[in-house]
Amino acid sequence: MQNSDQPYRLLDDDEPDAIRVLRRDSSSPYLFVCDHAGNRIPQKLGDLGVSESDRQRHIAWDVGALGMAEEFARRFEATFIHQVYSRLVVDCNRPLQALTSIPEISEHTVIPGNRDLDAVQIAARQREIFHPYHDCIEDVITERTQRGQATILLAVHSFTPVFKGEPREWHIGLLYNRDTRLAHILRDLLAEDETLTVGDNDPYSVDDESDYTIPVHGEGRGIPHALFEVRHDMIENEEDQYRWAHRLGYTLEMALERAPELLEM
Repeated sequence: MQNSDQPYRLLDDDEPDAIRVLRRDSSSPYLFVCDHAGNRIPQKLGDLGVSESDRQRHIAWDVGALGMAEEFARRFEATFIHQVYSRLVVDCNRPLQALTSIPEISEHTVIPGNRDLDAVQIAARQREIFHPYHDCIEDVITERTQRGQATILLAVHSFTPVFKGEPREWHIGLLYNRDTRLAHILRDLLAEDETLTVGDNDPYSVDDESDYTIPVHGEGRGIPHALFEVRHDMIENEEDQYRWAHRLGYTLEMALERAPELLEM
């Protein structure tokens, strides 16, 4: 039994940590992150009242993003940090005060296990999942800065082909907020392929109220950054994840040839 003097623990000892870090000490300038990589739910929360089929949907994680991001980062032997637990537990790309931080409904799906939470339950999700992830990103950027290593932050996401009944025409979107330095170059390079429909801050856009990773770790630290959104019907299997990872890897290399100053501290 847990000591009553200790805070409520969400994750049991036999469960995985909230984050996974690959090649932490890499010398590559690229730092890859994936906020919605996993769909695991802590044992104490059961299934949150959500069916198995719904837990495989985009409401629970970014379908295909993890496999693509792993290969994208591996191409450059770069550091890669990703979240293990589902965005339904706590969304690691939302400010904690946002209504969608712990969603009670996602698209049209009700999340019963997120209703009527008390302060202790909310704090445990933030303390054991949200904060370790962002503390790790913050620490890695600080370590790199201290050793004089340039950093370019790259967040990898996926999006649904259809959202609330509306088809989405884009194949990929480049997202950003105030700093357009890298995202606009990537956007323009991808748009040279006439077979692609490229979103400019579509199908989403980044802002301080609805996003966390780019505003805090990219803009907040003043480092170049971009957020990739790939439509997930194009990256649902390993072959397509590999293909898109290297397509984007080549585009990234071309972007830095156009703007080598982004590699400077």
